[in-house]
Amino acid sequence: MATNTLSILKPSVNNLTTRIFVRAAGLDYEELDMWGNKSTPEFLAKDPADLTPLLEEAGLPRGSLWESCAIMQYLCNKHGLDEFYPSDAGERAMVDSAMFYLTGTLYPLLARATYPALGFGQYPGEVATSDAGDEMKAKAQKDAEAALAGPLEVYRAWFLGGKQFIGGDTPSIADIRFAATLEFLRAIDYEFPAWAEEYMTAMETTLGEAYSEPAADVRGYIDYVRSQSA
Repeated sequence: MATNTLSILKPSVNNLTTRIFVRAAGLDYEELDMWGNKSTPEFLAKDPADLTPLLEEAGLPRGSLWESCAIMQYLCNKHGLDEFYPSDAGERAMVDSAMFYLTGTLYPLLARATYPALGFGQYPGEVATSDAGDEMKAKAQKDAEAALAGPLEVYRAWFLGGKQFIGGDTPSIADIRFAATLEFLRAIDYEFPAWAEEYMTAMETTLGEAYSEPAADVRGYIDYVRSQSA
């Protein structure tokens, strides 16, 4: 059995984040594809949130851990992977801030903009889950898409600030989380700013197969969904 076991859903960019990371970090891992196999009593016993990715690893107090950013932070701390998660307090704070801003601000907008096109269920309380008509749901999706420009500019001007990566000369775990997330925007033909296209290319070029191989699953799913609506 591998040191790190990841329960994953291959079409998910949240899962893609940790899949890229374990490969780029050279960690010993195995992946369990949970497509169609979540929500079982066995799975909920170790993951009551019913979320993926899920890491199972001997050093964890409860044996398992969900949330992609927490998983990467834990593995960096355990294995001293300073190249992905700097030990300097200030630099680490910037990496943390970039990830928290993504999960708290950017990702909710991205989910509202892309999940309807991807066929994913929306979060409770969203317009897409309400009794609103198709016109209102389409407007909410377009409004979320338009609102993405603000957070993206924050990444360009603040978190990148003229550097190639949030981590500086090399990608950090915040870069992996950000780049993986942006993959979903291909589902709605989002017009990436030039800097974002360059950033995505730099991430894949730098990380190589560690990025490209798992990203192919997300891209393949997007291509499939788009082909069904063509």
